[in-house]
Amino acid sequence: MKFRSERDTLVEALSAAARAVSTRAVGATTGLHLVVKGNELTTTGTDLDLTVRAVIEVIGIDDGESVVPARLVADAVRHLEPGAVTIEASEEKVEIAAARSRFSLRAFSPGDFPTLPSAGATTTTVPAGELVESLRQVVRASSSDDARPLLTGVLFTNEEGTLRLVATDSYRLALCDLPGRTAIAGDKDLLVPSRALSELQRLCGGLADDAEVGVVLSETEVTFSAGSTTISSRLIEGAYPDYRQLIPASYPNRLHLGKESVLAALRRARLLVKDNTTSVRLTMHASGVDLKVVSHDLGDVEETVDGDFTGEELTIAFNPTYLIDGVDAVSGDEVVIETSDSARPAMVHGAEQASFRYLLMPVRVQ
Repeated sequence: MKFRSERDTLVEALSAAARAVSTRAVGATTGLHLVVKGNELTTTGTDLDLTVRAVIEVIGIDDGESVVPARLVADAVRHLEPGAVTIEASEEKVEIAAARSRFSLRAFSPGDFPTLPSAGATTTTVPAGELVESLRQVVRASSSDDARPLLTGVLFTNEEGTLRLVATDSYRLALCDLPGRTAIAGDKDLLVPSRALSELQRLCGGLADDAEVGVVLSETEVTFSAGSTTISSRLIEGAYPDYRQLIPASYPNRLHLGKESVLAALRRARLLVKDNTTSVRLTMHASGVDLKVVSHDLGDVEETVDGDFTGEELTIAFNPTYLIDGVDAVSGDEVVIETSDSARPAMVHGAEQASFRYLLMPVRVQ
């Protein structure tokens, strides 16, 4: 196998596939499967749960395949001088050359690389711009705790014929509706690992807003195609918690603020937060909200943000990072925080857009 490619194009494809490779893998599963056919290079990385395939155009010299060390090859190409890169590989080694630089690295046997199923025909498409925005808003609320696998994914569900994305880590819940977009699997729910969706979000960020992301479904796997790259992920098995019962029908208190002004104030207040035991207190009143963080080790900070408040004056406290995440996820320039009292969940959403909602549990005020 031998081909030539521009460095920047090649490193983008190698890096995308390498991010699917587990650092805990051994042998050929720590590698990237490279296949050259004509002037096309397909590079594949997998940890058997997540698979990323990137296809790029190259100058093909000799058709063939090789399995190369994933991160080492991606890093080696990234650090080469700009310009043409030539890669020649056999079953035992891979040689990378550019300008006056040359790497000779050990390779793995292609026969040792896992056999992966090929994706079927596209069953539906979703506009890239809408999907990226909904993932930006929702994925942040999923859990990173592998001991609770159901919460490490994002639920793709059907809400009255509309596609809805939901994620929760039990402390906050984010949901986003895509009006005019039908559910991907009809009445069937899909639970997709957040890791795969974060990678999809990254890849879709380079697409035009009017581009389409293809979706292919099987019984156990979902595949998204974004441009010349596909991301396949095993679905999480199990019944997702009934999140609907957690969402109150209405709130008596409503605080309307400028998004950037409250975000800036919260980020300044978070400078005094050392761990998850330190909260930010919000005292809501007719002219806005007073923010306060008290740290026994570092000191305290107070700030007032102007806004409009309707309801009974109250003080409520939140994990500052979770609150910042919710406010930051809102689209538009205005944010609304709705509350019932200091012990029940608050709702964060945009002032003019109802498709995204962020439910946040308060913490006890000391």
